[in-house]
Amino acid sequence: MPDAAAPGSTTTAASSGMAAVDGHWGSLAATPPMGWNSWNQVHEAVTEDVVIAAAEAMVSRGLVDAGYEYVVVDDCWQSAERTPEGLLLPNPGRFPRGMKAVADHVHSLGLKFGMYSAPGERTCAGRLGSSGHEERDASMFAEWGVDFLKYDWCGAGPLTPESVRPAFERMRDPLVATGRDIVYSVSEYGVARPWEWGRGTAHLWRTTFDIWPHWGSVFALLNQQWAACAGSGPGGWADPDMLQVGNGTLTPEENRSHMALWALLPAPLFAGNDLAAASDDVVRLLTHPGLIAVNQDPLGRRARLVAVTPEVMVWARELAGGDLVLGVLNHTEGPVEAAVPLVQAGVVGRCTAVDVFSGRELGEPGVGYKAVLERHDTAVLRFNRVPSRP
Repeated sequence: MPDAAAPGSTTTAASSGMAAVDGHWGSLAATPPMGWNSWNQVHEAVTEDVVIAAAEAMVSRGLVDAGYEYVVVDDCWQSAERTPEGLLLPNPGRFPRGMKAVADHVHSLGLKFGMYSAPGERTCAGRLGSSGHEERDASMFAEWGVDFLKYDWCGAGPLTPESVRPAFERMRDPLVATGRDIVYSVSEYGVARPWEWGRGTAHLWRTTFDIWPHWGSVFALLNQQWAACAGSGPGGWADPDMLQVGNGTLTPEENRSHMALWALLPAPLFAGNDLAAASDDVVRLLTHPGLIAVNQDPLGRRARLVAVTPEVMVWARELAGGDLVLGVLNHTEGPVEAAVPLVQAGVVGRCTAVDVFSGRELGEPGVGYKAVLERHDTAVLRFNRVPSRP
């Protein structure tokens, strides 16, 4: 049986939550959320020190100025057991000051604080989940100052819309009822077609299994997005998982492609590397103003896969104000010089082009453009319409 509601919570969460879903709660995440998440950096070894260091590095290295704002503690923050009253507390060895103190520190830096739980009895790493305790946990998260909740399916039952969606709604409704602005991110790995029901259930819905820090994983997840991004837009975003930029075996070109294509999709941008130790090149890539502007474009229109040639894959996305942006990915195992099918990609009429990475103006491309790309690299081109002559 679920625990009785904690002080400050409500026993009518479902009714009040449903009434608010299409109101203020539904207006959160107008653009894809940006931040840092602990999992890709440290996996199960998350601690208070790791989280605070990431938050401080977000400020000192310019990520906050670029738009990153959430600091999210992923799995393994929990203690081994709930209290006799049913409270879920942090592991005292990992978070000795408690989660509210960490949240307060994050907030003092001008950032927002996020946490992790699961709809089953256990999380992906075998820690305590929120099953049967949704109202109590939601109230506790709000009291701690949580601004973002990642809710991960792992072991909660069969992965079907009939079981997944109600389980996610059982946490959504008490989150709404707290009255706190908590962005809600759900993950069932795209198995139960969340693009068909995610909007209104959550602000973010995962479309893939976990990303790994090598090109095979990044490219495989990208290839799933041409259909899985359906339904994505302001207030609700398809999530192909967090960034691995700067991690593992990714080359500089693969890092560029990963960041560029996640920006173009547009995906939530959650760094998962050691921000304090990252190279200047990685930080410049994570904070690239041209890519961030594309990702955060207020129109929120999803990218479309418009062309695949033996050398390149072309993604296109319309932006507010009428601009068109293309991502041209070299998907081969060597350098290429490839013709980009501009008309097929939607570039029609007189346009001027800008190379987003360099900021270099390319002039009017006419009907053709040649992309010169190293292995697994991506060019990002932004086309501006030229006014007709009188």
